[in-house]
Amino acid sequence: MVKSTPFEHQSVMPEEVLHWLQPIAGGIYLDGTLGGAGHSRLILDAAAESHLIGLDRDPAALQEAKSILAPYGDRVSLHHATFDQAAQILQQLGIDGLDGMLLDLGVSSHQLDTPERGFSFRYDAPLDMRMNPTTGITAADVVNQFEEAELLRIFFEYGEERYSRRIVRRILAQRQESALMKTGELAELIRQAIPGGHKPSRIHPATRVFQALRIYVNDELGQLERGVTTAISLLKPGGRLVVISFHSLEDRIVKHLLRKKAQGCICPPRLPVCQCDHTPDVKILTRRGVKAGEDEIEQNSRSRSAILRAAERC
Repeated sequence: MVKSTPFEHQSVMPEEVLHWLQPIAGGIYLDGTLGGAGHSRLILDAAAESHLIGLDRDPAALQEAKSILAPYGDRVSLHHATFDQAAQILQQLGIDGLDGMLLDLGVSSHQLDTPERGFSFRYDAPLDMRMNPTTGITAADVVNQFEEAELLRIFFEYGEERYSRRIVRRILAQRQESALMKTGELAELIRQAIPGGHKPSRIHPATRVFQALRIYVNDELGQLERGVTTAISLLKPGGRLVVISFHSLEDRIVKHLLRKKAQGCICPPRLPVCQCDHTPDVKILTRRGVKAGEDEIEQNSRSRSAILRAAERC
């Protein structure tokens, strides 16, 4: 039986998060991806008498965060929820606005390093990948039950996998003999399906398909679109939203939504005078996106792909 690993997670870009979030004394902040509570502790320590609302869909993360944040007492309120449910949580708490909100997207170090969660091909474990293991379909359900066209769409759209068709054909053939239930089985199948899959490479051949399955199983992109839109509506004037993404699909959505919310006049270009009276909802603070420094990347390789974007409510 595989044992769980201790909950350890090194928060990325801690200095940058504080710089762009700018926590104020007595402010109300929401960490929508609580994880190991590293960012939450930074916020609480940086702003005296501030209040932190923490959300996470992973019960293991939530339980660990309760222990880590216990010293902060009633300054902390933790909830088993996804960040696109933030409006409902605030309504339950009787809070009508936030001074800041943080979203640190993607899979946590703990989830990757816990074999039985099935996020990584480094371990031969059940093909699960659910961030909330108490509900929803698993990655095994997807690869063993979904039709060819849908598998192709998932691998190409969410993983940008150029050999999607080859991989899907191998999966369909394997399903005729036996179900794919383990991460190791799927990783090896992908290795065999891809030309040159056995040659040494910086990126494992299964990386993109595993990413695609994880994103689909957890509805990560749909949640992100809903969550960013909701977050902006919950901010007080001057309140700030900070989002850290880890791959181009996430960053593209964040960038597009912030630009849309920062747009002023939406009248057709041919009109000489604005008639829509539309005003921006946010001011974008990070035009190009912020990346981790070399020192941090050297100490935490997972920060290499992180991109931070921030906006302020008008």
